Amino acid sequence: MKISVLAALLLAAAALPAAAQSGPSVQEQMACRGDASKFCAEHIGKPPQMNACLRENKSKLSDPCRKVVESRGG
Repeated sequence: MKISVLAALLLAAAALPAAAQSGPSVQEQMACRGDASKFCAEHIGKPPQMNACLRENKSKLSDPCRKVVESRGG
């Protein structure tokens, strides 16, 4: 269980676009972790593909994650 939570956090961190120079905050990671694993799990470890996937699925994302994606240029 702890491993999957860690993997989800890493997934969320990789999912956010590199629009900002700093990495995603813990709050941003938490906002997108469920959506990233639900809609884009096949792109784990592939940040460009993950970013594209989240943008493509923006209408399906939770409100908090959608706001993160939009704030980072998605």
